[in-house]
Amino acid sequence: MKKKQIAITLGIMCFILTIALCIQIKTMNEASSAASRTLADNDLRDQVLKWKEKYDNIYNTLKEKQKKLEEVRTEATQNDTLASAKEEQLKKNNIILGLTDVRGDGIIIEVADGNPESFLATINPSNVLVHYNDLLNLVNELNNAGAEAIEINGQRIVNTSSITCEGTVIKVNGEKIGSPFVIKAIGSQGLLYGSITRAGSYIELIKDEGVQTNVIKEDDIYIEKYKGVLNYEYLKPISKK
Repeated sequence: MKKKQIAITLGIMCFILTIALCIQIKTMNEASSAASRTLADNDLRDQVLKWKEKYDNIYNTLKEKQKKLEEVRTEATQNDTLASAKEEQLKKNNIILGLTDVRGDGIIIEVADGNPESFLATINPSNVLVHYNDLLNLVNELNNAGAEAIEINGQRIVNTSSITCEGTVIKVNGEKIGSPFVIKAIGSQGLLYGSITRAGSYIELIKDEGVQTNVIKEDDIYIEKYKGVLNYEYLKPISKK
């Protein structure tokens, strides 16, 4: 009987110890979980603080860049008048050099080889043909009369232009042109027309020899820009000290 009571007592004690161990283990697990959550929360808080610091640094950098950009814009606005003046001067220089399409009042000169009757009436047929020097003389007269832009058969005349003859071929700016020749000139109509058609002018001379000529005033002449390249091999700028 005593053995049975002892066994029952031991069984109860083991059960109680088992329950106590389970409770202790559960308590320890809960404590460990709470500690883990605390550690996780602390780590998350640290990460948030670090990212906030990075954000603040980037935001401050952005503000500095925006300030510098505004300073540049202000400076550009202040210099806008100077930039516009330089741009305007550049445009004027291009017009003078012949690098820009232009239009304006002026005159148009048409010269062509003589008609068949002129050839039959002359002793020297060469006299009724238009030669390169005829074009050159007319261009010189136009320049002397203050022409601001000149064109021959679509070729803009600039300070480096050449009017040459290769056999029976006339070339302007290296491009072949032929009769009839149309010379456009922009400038004072009165001066240009008066200079070209005056008594004893060159066009009167070649007309008397049999070359076909015509001079008209035109209120809106269009002249294209020079299509070649302006090369200056020997010019050198003088530096200001």
